[in-house]
Amino acid sequence: MTELANLEAHGTLIEPATLEIRRVLPASVERVWDYLTDSELRRQWLASGDMTMKAGTSFELVWRNDELASRPSVPGNRPDGYGDEERMQSRILELDPPRRLVITWDTDGEVAFELAPRGNETLLTIVHSRLASRAALLGVSAGWHMHLDVLLARMNARDPEPFWDGWRRLRVEYDERFAA
Repeated sequence: MTELANLEAHGTLIEPATLEIRRVLPASVERVWDYLTDSELRRQWLASGDMTMKAGTSFELVWRNDELASRPSVPGNRPDGYGDEERMQSRILELDPPRRLVITWDTDGEVAFELAPRGNETLLTIVHSRLASRAALLGVSAGWHMHLDVLLARMNARDPEPFWDGWRRLRVEYDERFAA
């Protein structure tokens, strides 16, 4: 994964309320697409939820971040205000399998996933737009970063670090990087 060394691991602000984060993943575009759209595979790194692959359809994402640790009995130190499970209603806005998926993020944001082949690997670019506040920006930035770290670990048959410990660390890093 030589290109990974050339990519910044942290996300960047491409507009004041828009985060872009990229990762080169050790799998084909089709396999990465499966990790985005198949509930069971997506559950292993982000959130479960069945999706009907048709623009305009609604679906629910269900996060259980404590279960993302290699040993779920050691999920890390969950921050106050976060439960065992979080749910969010979303809708597919754009669909171009296996290259592009755009979804609503609750009621006030959008997330675009773009996949591009890089030899035997795939460049995954996530653009999360319309982040309503600095708190949302920091939480989402740390969240995407940590979820992608979990995905990369899973794809490389490694144990990811406990989700919440990584999220807390990354939230501090993003607060410093995106200083007001």
